[in-house]
Amino acid sequence: MENGNIREPAVAGAFYPADPVALSKAIAQLFADAPKMQLDGRLVGIISPHAGYMYSGHVAAVGYKLLEGESFDTVAVISPSHTVYFDGVSAFPGDAYRTPLGDIEVDGELVDEISTDSKVTIKNEIGHSIVSSQGEHALEVQLPFLQIALKDFKLLPLVMGDQSYPVCENLAEDLYRVLKDRKALVVASTDLSHFHPSDRASRLDSIFIEQFEKYRPEGLAKLLGSRSCEACGGGGVIAAMLYAQKLGKPSAKMLKYADSGVVSGDHSSVVGYLSGAITLLED
Repeated sequence: MENGNIREPAVAGAFYPADPVALSKAIAQLFADAPKMQLDGRLVGIISPHAGYMYSGHVAAVGYKLLEGESFDTVAVISPSHTVYFDGVSAFPGDAYRTPLGDIEVDGELVDEISTDSKVTIKNEIGHSIVSSQGEHALEVQLPFLQIALKDFKLLPLVMGDQSYPVCENLAEDLYRVLKDRKALVVASTDLSHFHPSDRASRLDSIFIEQFEKYRPEGLAKLLGSRSCEACGGGGVIAAMLYAQKLGKPSAKMLKYADSGVVSGDHSSVVGYLSGAITLLED
């Protein structure tokens, strides 16, 4: 896709390899090392970390390995905004997101649909654009995994400028409105606690994971609000959980948890990483 509004990669060569051959090999090795988890029900959502692949790739790969042999028409990736604050949620109005592995077509029809008559979702480049060489990494780092695992899909790229609970509720309603009749996957991009010793990080993150697995999106929002646990992309997780509730009878499962100290060897100040799955159970 040579022409059009293309979102160029911002963190290739930093968070993951910029060379397409090296990137493909890195993800293939992460998949080879990841266990194939068993799930009950139909997969509708993945929770995935967004640090550099060296640190969190082994956690992310466990979730994305679930997609091998699967197909989805659309993948909605929900990211927090690390670079700019804005109200609501922005849906990228361009033609594609580019990675070293090629261009992923943005589902322009869905971008128009989700931003029409929405209380929170706008069609805007804010949160997506690269300004002064800085761009949002949390959405971007999910894409090479999706390209390797799924091959062919369209992208609905969403960045949350505001992760308050009412915004999460409205985003879930928007997702339900546009995805309920499609073969779609929602990916919530988040890291958990930041810069605590490993033992404290584990305690904080276990609170988040408990609320996730017991399927308590409102409880999770309250605990994040009171700082009883931490997640930079908690709003996306909550929105994904609320969306799945609208679809039917949802269930959540932790696939893998680790912190950055596992790789760095520094356990005095770590970041927590979670891979999780949201499924719909049969009645």
